[in-house]
Parts: sequence; structure tokens; C-alpha cells
Amino acid sequence: MENYRTAEQLAEMQRLEAAGVCLFCPEELGRHAGAAAFLRTEHWTVMPNDFPYAGTSLHLLLVPRRHAGDLLELGPAAQADFFTALASARQHYGFGHYGLGVRNGDCRYTGATIVHLHAHVVVAPPEPEAVVRMRFSAQPAPAPGAPGAPAGPAS
Repeated sequence: MENYRTAEQLAEMQRLEAAGVCLFCPEELGRHAGAAAFLRTEHWTVMPNDFPYAGTSLHLLLVPRRHAGDLLELGPAAQADFFTALASARQHYGFGHYGLGVRNGDCRYTGATIVHLHAHVVVAPPEPEAVVRMRFSAQPAPAPGAPGAPAGPAS
């Protein structure tokens, strides 16, 4: 939970943890208000990020339907279908440039907020001053209130 970016995101993470559900597993994802409009391939769901990174003009998530914490836990068909989902997103949303980020493994060391594997597709506006930052970390996040812990949300 220490990798949250906004108070609203933290509240949603706490709600889901208390309910004992995974936000990105198919049953819970199907309850999302925008679920009917999500793009789907055989193994992946493409959806807008409810908590987009600052500076993005578009922030999508590619989420495997199977719960996994690492791309390498997925079978060859799901791994190959990742690129089908990415191509579908590009065609549907019409972006010509993008960044792609995937965190694999223990969230304490990657900067992720959700254990279920997901890939971020981030599009920055074409202005030269546009900057989008995605946190990746090799250090465990300090516990809230511990020395060295950020005073506010993670960036």
C-alpha cells in the first residue's frame, strides 16, 4: 500500500484489501463501471487507468485475465496475446507514441500498487516540456512514518 499516488487510490486499495478481492481478477474487473467498454483479447483486458500518472494524455492498463505476478508466469499463448492486446489498444485509441512499463514480482521492490500483473501504456502530450514518470524501485519502500519514508504519496 505504501506505493500509492493519491489519497483516493489508497482508499480504494484499502477497500479492496478489506473485502479480500483482487481488483484485476476477472470477477472484480467485471464489476468496474466502465467494464462494458473495455477492449478484450483471448487473454488480456485493456482499460483506462482510474489513477493516471500526472502529465499523461492517455494512460491504459493491459491486464491478464489469469492472476499472475510476473509476465513469465503466463503461458506462451498469453505472452503472445499481449502484443495482440497492445496492437488493439493502439488501433482503438489511435496513439502514435507511447511508453510501456511492466513491474514484475514483489511490489515492495518494484513500486507497484497491485500484485496482479498489469502493463502500463502511457502517452504523453507532444509538447517538449511534457514529462511522465513511472516509479520502478530496487529498494523496499519504507514503512509509513519510518525514517526516510515520504511525507506524502509516492510519485
